[in-house]
Amino acid sequence: MNQTINILVVEDDNDINELLCKVIKKSQYHPQPAYSGTEALIYLEKQKWDLILLDLMLPGMAGEEILAKITENESIPVIIISAKSEQQTKIGSLRSGADDFISKPFDVEEVSARIDSLLRRYKHTKEMTKQELNHKDIYIDLESKTVQVNGINITLTAREYSLLVLLMTSPKKVFSKSNVFESVWNEPFHGDDNTVNVHMSNLRNKLSRANPNEEYIETIWGMGYRLKS
Repeated sequence: MNQTINILVVEDDNDINELLCKVIKKSQYHPQPAYSGTEALIYLEKQKWDLILLDLMLPGMAGEEILAKITENESIPVIIISAKSEQQTKIGSLRSGADDFISKPFDVEEVSARIDSLLRRYKHTKEMTKQELNHKDIYIDLESKTVQVNGINITLTAREYSLLVLLMTSPKKVFSKSNVFESVWNEPFHGDDNTVNVHMSNLRNKLSRANPNEEYIETIWGMGYRLKS
């Protein structure tokens, strides 16, 4: 396996934790045992995890609190493995951000299959959620909101950046001035061409300075703008 898949196993029962770690190793993933809520928090702050197996009844900090912390600002798949098998506990956990719920006692093969299934699903979702846009020699990193043209980092205003992302998200579409204004300014368009024209002109100038030999945005007269193919 090219990339190590790291799985945090948060379970205070030694035997169960060891069993889950064995299941994970058998699938050629890398397990990290944690035996309390507080220990789990230390590991969560220390590194990125591909998946978390989480018990609810934990010393130090309850599993529900750990789940809330995980889902606060991260998108990590979580499987709850708990003896608290009441329907309301299951529903509450799933509503709070868990992806799956396995009741104790569990079947080892089922745990293994659910881990594989969830990792596959998340991998597919990550691939679907593209974090970059490319057109000719323009490269936009959507996560860091940085723009490179012809290998040069360029600084755009928030409006210019939104304009470029809008055009690059639908490269074949012709955007009317009202389309552009309503998408970028989030306000109804009242026919003020000048606002769009000025920002579009500034954007074109910055792109042109980075690569004078290329034209990126074309005006379709009487219709609007689109990326030049």
